[in-house]
Amino acid sequence: MIRLNDALDGNTGNYILPFLWLHGEEENVLRETVQKIEESGIKAFCIEARPHPDFLKATWWRDIDILMEEAKKREMKMWILDDSHFPTGFANGEVKNNYPHLQKKFLTCKVLDFFGPVPHAQAIIRYAYRTAQDELIAVVLGKKTGYEKVDPETLVDITAQVVDDKVVTFDLQEGEWSVMIVISTYAGGEKETEGYLNPIVPEATDVLIHTVYEAHYEKYKDEFGKTIAGFFSDEPRFGNMHGANGSIGRVDMDLPWRDDLDELISKKRGEECGKYLPLLFIDGGETGHQIRYEYMDLVSKLYSEHFNKRISKWCTSHGIEYIGHTIEDNNAHSRLGYGAGHFFRAMAHQDMAGIDVVLHQLLPGMDNGMFKSKTKEGWDGEFFHYALGKLGSSLGHQNPKMQGRTMCEVFGAYGWAEGNKLMKWIIDYMLVRGVNYFVPHAFDPKEYPDADCPPHFYAHGRDPQFSGFRMLMNYTNRLSHLFNGGVHRAPMGIIYHGEAEWSGDYMLLQKPARELTRNQIDFDILPIDCLLAAQATERGVIINQETFKGLVIPYAEALPSDFLIKLLEFTEHKIPLYWLNELPVRTSDGKNAMAVIEKLRNSQYLKIVSETQLASTIKQDGLPEVLVDSYEPYLRYYHYEHKDGDIYFFVNEHPYNSVHTKVTLPSEGDCLIYDAMENCLIESNQPLDINLSPYESRVLIYPHSYEDKKPSRELELVAEQSLPGPYEISFACYPDFSDFKDIKTLEQLKPIQEIEGYENFAGFIRYEVNADVLKAEQVRLKLEGVAEGVKLWVNDEFIGEKICPPYEFDMTKAIKNGKNQFRMEVSTTLVRERYDFLSQFMIIEPIGINGSITIKSYRVQ
Repeated sequence: MIRLNDALDGNTGNYILPFLWLHGEEENVLRETVQKIEESGIKAFCIEARPHPDFLKATWWRDIDILMEEAKKREMKMWILDDSHFPTGFANGEVKNNYPHLQKKFLTCKVLDFFGPVPHAQAIIRYAYRTAQDELIAVVLGKKTGYEKVDPETLVDITAQVVDDKVVTFDLQEGEWSVMIVISTYAGGEKETEGYLNPIVPEATDVLIHTVYEAHYEKYKDEFGKTIAGFFSDEPRFGNMHGANGSIGRVDMDLPWRDDLDELISKKRGEECGKYLPLLFIDGGETGHQIRYEYMDLVSKLYSEHFNKRISKWCTSHGIEYIGHTIEDNNAHSRLGYGAGHFFRAMAHQDMAGIDVVLHQLLPGMDNGMFKSKTKEGWDGEFFHYALGKLGSSLGHQNPKMQGRTMCEVFGAYGWAEGNKLMKWIIDYMLVRGVNYFVPHAFDPKEYPDADCPPHFYAHGRDPQFSGFRMLMNYTNRLSHLFNGGVHRAPMGIIYHGEAEWSGDYMLLQKPARELTRNQIDFDILPIDCLLAAQATERGVIINQETFKGLVIPYAEALPSDFLIKLLEFTEHKIPLYWLNELPVRTSDGKNAMAVIEKLRNSQYLKIVSETQLASTIKQDGLPEVLVDSYEPYLRYYHYEHKDGDIYFFVNEHPYNSVHTKVTLPSEGDCLIYDAMENCLIESNQPLDINLSPYESRVLIYPHSYEDKKPSRELELVAEQSLPGPYEISFACYPDFSDFKDIKTLEQLKPIQEIEGYENFAGFIRYEVNADVLKAEQVRLKLEGVAEGVKLWVNDEFIGEKICPPYEFDMTKAIKNGKNQFRMEVSTTLVRERYDFLSQFMIIEPIGINGSITIKSYRVQ
């Protein structure tokens, strides 16, 4: 297999582009930072101006000149984050300062309730206005049916009866009525993004392009497409409210707007929409759900067209790529506020799909619902564990332009408690879900300690974890290389819930995703737009290069009529549909599709199931491609197909428990086990026995052929012995991690922080011990309870380094019969030196070796 041989030969491409924060540092500091990035096994970086005092001015261009020279010298690529600070959209203040009419605009609604009858009544509407620039869009009268509820059949547009923008005159009939004043305004929305561009207006996006993109092109046009690889948009959004809960009709919020949006909605409806606009804010039953769907359908498409596509088109025409991500947090991806309305539309025109993970959003074991974090609302662990990664990779798989590439910003703002072990867990989480490009967060050249979102890699030599960081990056590049250039294979598709959320009651997609994931039934998340254009055969639904044998539809009160018709077409091709809980009772767009729904209900290829029945029903129907002998809810897999072989990647995501099971795979022939951390092959008589420690992964490869890469053979355990104390320990800390001092003796292993004077230790702990060993065909050392990384020497010969479990070393060549000297150096994180704010949200592990040290002797079969 070509890509396997590339990895074994050290010839992988680069799939990593860490953030490099700029503050206006001295030239030597910038050059040293780029050097440390390269020493980490990384051949690219993404510069971020957020902390820089002089963006697009003299100091900024000086710094870029230095970085450009250093990147060219080292044959590295450079990406540029596209604004003075995140989120993208400020345009370095240009919109606010010089194009205020292109700032975010909002629709608001003020409701006044009255009791009638009162003929020739008047209501004061002047207080619905926030500023003198506000414009009246409509005044609507409607009969109340409850608090913030109206009967849509009674709505009357009384805008023509407004006098001097102060009062409206009308005849108030008997009963309770609402006067609803709809205003467009620049005032309001999310305070954190005041002055940002309106992403549904093309001219607003042009200000960003001219201010940032063209300014860099003017300076460095000869390096575009060469050293400069592209631009990165970070968390652009609608910003009509703060937070992830901007689900239309469910929270009180301003709505994104542009001047002709009412005309566009009217055209979509086939009638004037003015009297229906209040139903975007208050409950108007089915009619209200319909107009909310039409509104969300429009604004999400306008965002895609006038922000995402417009920037992408500029980048393509200038020979570079456009990447980045929106905010997906806590289901924001299908909402307003933090979101851009629709995950798949929001990034449809980029060159890679994109997501991010920051602020403890992914923590091992925290997958069962909401948990406390730095954010006020907390994190939805079920979303982050079972939906986030798949959202990104599904887009990368479906969109031909993206070539199967999905990028994730990783590691950021976890605090100094985050070490290489957790980082490796996060990388495996991403890889096993199809993410194959990474933006580590971040290299920070500012003087240590910088309180800005640690951890920071290298940290001017202060970070003991940096010695293992290169191992992690090499591991990441190797596996990313294997998972590029081919095709993901999965049996199932889960329908994206965006349109359902806009249309009424609905189910979050992570509900079925959780059940499939915990039962090793792989899937992609499929948006309705994509499925409407999909080809169907009796083999399944074909999207780009992938074929899905069955579809899972989360419960939805309503779905678009054309999609329901498409689903019926799928059943005619004998494609099984698994519908959660119940079929829709209506359509999102108000069209009558009851006949289609009944045909679906009566189809033998549609099954209505509960969440708990879903996985077992799919298994009974024989759709899974990977079969597992036991229930292993934390075992994950990913199947990737190349022209010259198949790869199966298995990961144990449980932080404490091992996985021991057997799998059955659809591939046949010789199977190789590839150790991506050690970059070697292992041949096994039982490759399908999956035995994984916490934090461990396994790559099974079925190559059509392979050459000159003789793997090692399987081992049979014949003896094991503990390595008891006394242990001589010593300590090294910054500035010289090789200078071990203060020798102490431990009769037995214990957490180092329990030793007086070492409660706040950060650095390396050296363990030295002697033991008699009988040489065997293979001798291995295994350590339990290590935090964080460990290096091993035997008889002064360096054996290797491990950054996560299993901490097991092959020391056969160094072992001799009789007495042997063992030296282990264990690295800590910097958390006990800093006790930083962000680290309070992570468990702080004991440092040193706190479990056992065992010597294992094997016979080679």
